[in-house]
Amino acid sequence: MSLTLREATRGADDALVWDIIRPTVESGAYFCADPKGGISGGLAYFWPDTARVWIAEEAGEPLGCFYLRPNQPGNGSHVCNAGYCTTGAARGRGVARRMLDASLDEAQRQGFAAMQYNFVVATNTRAIEIWQRAGFQTVGRLPGAFRHPDKGRVDALVMFKEL
Repeated sequence: MSLTLREATRGADDALVWDIIRPTVESGAYFCADPKGGISGGLAYFWPDTARVWIAEEAGEPLGCFYLRPNQPGNGSHVCNAGYCTTGAARGRGVARRMLDASLDEAQRQGFAAMQYNFVVATNTRAIEIWQRAGFQTVGRLPGAFRHPDKGRVDALVMFKEL
Protein backbone atom coordinates (compact mmCIF):
# COMPACT_ATOMS: atom_id res chain seq x y z
CA MET A 1 0.00 0.00 0.00
CA SER A 2 1.34 3.41 -0.98
CA LEU A 3 -0.26 5.50 1.72
CA THR A 4 0.54 9.20 1.81
CA LEU A 5 -0.18 11.60 4.64
CA ARG A 6 -0.67 15.31 4.21
CA GLU A 7 -1.60 18.01 6.65
CA ALA A 8 -5.15 19.24 6.12
CA THR A 9 -5.83 22.90 5.40
CA ARG A 10 -8.57 24.49 7.47
CA GLY A 11 -11.40 25.68 5.22
CA ALA A 12 -10.15 23.97 2.05
CA ASP A 13 -10.28 20.45 3.56
CA ASP A 14 -13.28 20.84 5.88
CA ALA A 15 -15.64 18.95 3.55
CA LEU A 16 -13.11 16.16 2.99
CA VAL A 17 -12.46 15.69 6.71
CA TRP A 18 -16.22 15.67 7.30
CA ASP A 19 -16.69 13.05 4.56
CA ILE A 20 -14.17 10.81 6.35
CA ILE A 21 -15.50 11.25 9.89
CA ARG A 22 -19.21 11.59 9.12
CA PRO A 23 -20.18 7.88 9.17
CA THR A 24 -18.34 7.38 12.47
CA VAL A 25 -19.74 10.53 14.05
CA GLU A 26 -23.29 9.76 12.91
CA SER A 27 -23.05 6.14 14.13
CA GLY A 28 -22.74 7.45 17.68
CA ALA A 29 -20.68 4.37 18.59
CA TYR A 30 -17.13 5.72 18.88
CA PHE A 31 -16.92 9.51 19.38
CA CYS A 32 -18.55 11.79 21.92
CA ALA A 33 -19.53 14.20 19.14
CA ASP A 34 -23.27 14.77 18.81
CA PRO A 35 -24.40 12.30 16.11
CA LYS A 36 -26.91 14.91 14.92
CA GLY A 37 -24.49 17.86 15.04
CA GLY A 38 -23.78 17.91 11.31
CA ILE A 39 -20.59 19.19 9.77
CA SER A 40 -20.22 22.08 12.22
CA GLY A 41 -20.57 19.83 15.27
CA GLY A 42 -18.39 17.09 13.81
CA LEU A 43 -15.58 19.46 12.90
CA ALA A 44 -15.82 21.31 16.22
CA TYR A 45 -15.25 17.96 17.94
CA PHE A 46 -12.56 16.52 15.64
CA TRP A 47 -10.79 19.69 14.50
CA PRO A 48 -10.97 22.41 17.17
CA ASP A 49 -8.68 25.44 16.93
CA THR A 50 -5.99 23.74 19.03
CA ALA A 51 -5.69 20.74 16.67
CA ARG A 52 -3.84 19.99 13.48
CA VAL A 53 -5.30 17.32 11.19
CA TRP A 54 -3.62 14.98 8.69
CA ILE A 55 -5.35 13.10 5.88
CA ALA A 56 -4.27 9.61 4.79
CA GLU A 57 -4.70 8.90 1.08
CA GLU A 58 -3.82 6.18 -1.38
CA ALA A 59 -3.78 7.12 -5.07
CA GLY A 60 -5.89 10.16 -4.23
CA GLU A 61 -8.51 8.15 -2.31
CA PRO A 62 -8.99 9.39 1.26
CA LEU A 63 -8.75 6.48 3.71
CA GLY A 64 -8.60 8.24 7.05
CA CYS A 65 -7.55 11.21 9.08
CA PHE A 66 -6.16 12.00 12.50
CA TYR A 67 -5.79 15.01 14.74
CA LEU A 68 -3.02 15.97 17.12
CA ARG A 69 -3.27 18.66 19.79
CA PRO A 70 -2.08 19.51 23.28
CA ASN A 71 -4.16 17.50 25.74
CA GLN A 72 -4.43 20.47 28.11
CA PRO A 73 -3.26 24.10 28.04
CA GLY A 74 -0.48 25.53 30.18
CA ASN A 75 1.20 23.09 32.53
CA GLY A 76 -0.47 20.11 30.81
CA SER A 77 0.57 21.08 27.29
CA HIS A 78 3.59 18.75 27.21
CA VAL A 79 1.15 15.81 26.81
CA CYS A 80 -0.66 15.55 23.51
CA ASN A 81 -3.98 14.03 22.53
CA ALA A 82 -4.80 12.39 19.21
CA GLY A 83 -7.82 10.86 17.54
CA TYR A 84 -8.19 8.75 14.42
CA CYS A 85 -10.88 7.85 11.94
CA THR A 86 -10.74 5.50 8.96
CA THR A 87 -13.14 5.01 6.10
CA GLY A 88 -14.89 1.72 5.47
CA ALA A 89 -12.50 1.07 2.56
CA ALA A 90 -9.51 1.37 4.90
CA ARG A 91 -10.57 -1.09 7.56
CA GLY A 92 -8.28 -4.09 7.87
CA ARG A 93 -5.57 -2.52 5.67
CA GLY A 94 -3.27 -1.17 8.38
CA VAL A 95 -4.27 2.46 7.85
CA ALA A 96 -5.03 3.10 11.53
CA ARG A 97 -1.63 1.74 12.56
CA ARG A 98 0.13 3.85 9.92
CA MET A 99 -1.69 6.96 11.16
CA LEU A 100 -0.81 6.07 14.75
CA ASP A 101 2.87 5.75 13.84
CA ALA A 102 2.75 9.08 11.98
CA SER A 103 1.05 10.79 14.92
CA LEU A 104 3.65 9.45 17.36
CA ASP A 105 6.46 10.66 15.08
CA GLU A 106 4.83 14.09 14.72
CA ALA A 107 4.22 14.32 18.47
CA GLN A 108 7.89 13.65 19.14
CA ARG A 109 8.89 16.14 16.45
CA GLN A 110 6.74 18.77 18.17
CA GLY A 111 8.40 18.01 21.51
CA PHE A 112 5.52 16.35 23.36
CA ALA A 113 6.59 14.11 26.26
CA ALA A 114 3.61 11.73 26.12
CA MET A 115 0.36 10.96 24.30
CA GLN A 116 -2.93 10.42 26.09
CA TYR A 117 -6.30 9.20 24.83
CA ASN A 118 -8.91 10.63 27.16
CA PHE A 119 -12.00 8.65 26.25
CA VAL A 120 -11.58 5.36 24.36
CA VAL A 121 -14.93 3.60 24.16
CA ALA A 122 -14.34 0.14 25.64
CA THR A 123 -16.34 -1.57 22.88
CA ASN A 124 -13.86 -0.25 20.28
CA THR A 125 -11.73 -3.36 20.73
CA ARG A 126 -9.91 -3.19 17.37
CA ALA A 127 -8.55 0.26 18.17
CA ILE A 128 -7.68 -0.71 21.74
CA GLU A 129 -5.66 -3.68 20.45
CA ILE A 130 -3.74 -1.42 18.05
CA TRP A 131 -2.97 1.12 20.78
CA GLN A 132 -1.87 -1.62 23.21
CA ARG A 133 0.44 -3.18 20.61
CA ALA A 134 2.01 0.27 20.20
CA GLY A 135 2.75 0.44 23.93
CA PHE A 136 -0.23 2.38 25.28
CA GLN A 137 -1.31 1.44 28.79
CA THR A 138 -4.81 1.72 30.17
CA VAL A 139 -4.37 4.05 33.14
CA GLY A 140 -8.01 4.62 33.95
CA ARG A 141 -11.50 3.24 33.42
CA LEU A 142 -14.61 5.41 33.54
CA PRO A 143 -17.52 3.08 34.38
CA GLY A 144 -20.57 3.56 32.17
CA ALA A 145 -19.27 6.91 30.89
CA PHE A 146 -20.32 6.45 27.24
CA ARG A 147 -23.90 6.06 26.02
CA HIS A 148 -23.52 3.55 23.19
CA PRO A 149 -26.48 3.62 20.78
CA ASP A 150 -26.87 -0.20 20.82
CA LYS A 151 -25.20 -1.41 24.02
CA GLY A 152 -26.30 1.25 26.47
CA ARG A 153 -23.83 2.62 28.99
CA VAL A 154 -20.33 1.24 28.42
CA ASP A 155 -16.98 2.06 29.98
CA ALA A 156 -14.47 4.50 28.55
CA LEU A 157 -10.72 4.05 28.94
CA VAL A 158 -7.94 6.54 29.51
CA MET A 159 -4.82 5.34 27.68
CA PHE A 160 -1.29 6.75 27.95
CA LYS A 161 2.14 6.36 26.38
CA GLU A 162 5.41 8.13 27.20
CA LEU A 163 7.22 9.31 24.09
